[in-house]
Amino acid sequence: MTATAEERSVGDAALVRLEVEGPLAVVRLNRPEALNAMNAALLDQLLTTLEVVADDATVRVVVLTGSGRAFCAGGDLRAGVGGAVAGPPPAAAQERRLRTFMRSAQLLREMPAVTVAAVNGACAGAGLSLALAADLRVCSRSARFSTAFLTVGLSGDFGGTWLLPRVVGAGRARDLYLRPRPVDAAEALAIGLVSEVAEDALVLAREVAAGLVAQPPLALRSVKQNLNDADRTELATALDREAARHTACAATDDAAEATAAFLEHRPARFTGR
Repeated sequence: MTATAEERSVGDAALVRLEVEGPLAVVRLNRPEALNAMNAALLDQLLTTLEVVADDATVRVVVLTGSGRAFCAGGDLRAGVGGAVAGPPPAAAQERRLRTFMRSAQLLREMPAVTVAAVNGACAGAGLSLALAADLRVCSRSARFSTAFLTVGLSGDFGGTWLLPRVVGAGRARDLYLRPRPVDAAEALAIGLVSEVAEDALVLAREVAAGLVAQPPLALRSVKQNLNDADRTELATALDREAARHTACAATDDAAEATAAFLEHRPARFTGR
């Protein structure tokens, strides 16, 4: 990368930290004293950071996590309603500013890299929405999830009401939004909110990331594109795009190498070509 997100946007207070390790980027929310609750400064840095990694073709997996004992407790209510992230009235300006910040969820969902949320401790409100926007979620045994919005007089943001039904099903999502309550790690695993639970969410996420990085890069990206298309296209269009991507992948050196490795009973060596 030519610059880290910290170098571009953080200045004196690194509210979001970025570590790049070859094809893996770790994005860390960094307000541990506030359970990584969102304020405008954190959201501005998060958006900048995700734009940086989304534009870096060498990054194939992005892990999102939080510093300290929480993932993200949602908006920082000490700053005002919803963390006061949308700024002062008029309402139209507040809506535009919030929607700009909400692009961070869209980037997690749509960037070429596969995204993994490593959830430790509290994951509530818009923090849960960010975790839902990731392609995969793993958590620590200490994780606690909650939609939380209704309990503070809000309807929800950062895409949670669109994302949660696609992760746990429409009926369960409605229940969790209309009757907000804490969901522990065991229940999160049982309902499909997370894929796996471990003592340390980030250690587990790094293991998951290592497995993803070992996959053929072009095919991995195409699988994510296919899955995203499934959210917004009818079957005929999805089939057209699957056929085009599958044919393109079949013509790559990596596909030929995968077949050769399978037949020769050896590990494949992928080059991204």
